[in-house]
Amino acid sequence: MIKKSLKKVGLVLLVVLIIAQFFGPEKNDGDIASVEAFIADTNPPEDVQLIMKSACFDCHSDHTRYPWYNNITPVNYWLADHVKDGKKHFNVSKWTDYSVKKKDHKLEELAEEVEEGHMPLPSYTWTHRDAKLSKEQIEAIEAWVKTARMKYAFLKDPQ
Repeated sequence: MIKKSLKKVGLVLLVVLIIAQFFGPEKNDGDIASVEAFIADTNPPEDVQLIMKSACFDCHSDHTRYPWYNNITPVNYWLADHVKDGKKHFNVSKWTDYSVKKKDHKLEELAEEVEEGHMPLPSYTWTHRDAKLSKEQIEAIEAWVKTARMKYAFLKDPQ
């Protein structure tokens, strides 16, 4: 009797899982050109641009490069939640909407999160090995942020 009930529950769950594959969250598939204002305004060197492309932009811009497993429900909902949360904290595609003070603060946070090893998330680097940052890459980001923040410090308090 219990075996039959477990089989029925298992069958129902399987059917629900199959049906769920036809639905999914909205994708973050805006144009990668949306990061151009950020690049132009902060002027990262080429190596830092490549780091940002491989380690940051998928979750912190309006354009995500989705892996094959994003087509599997419920994984796609988990990924969509990560992207939504990442963009809530820092979205380079909305850079022109930020005040000078906010731009400065976001760059400061970026450097802190990278330096402390909080970014990129470990769950991201598990499947994106190229996003795992070396000591040299972290130092390059920190140097660029320091230079970029000088501009905003001047704009906040020109003298």
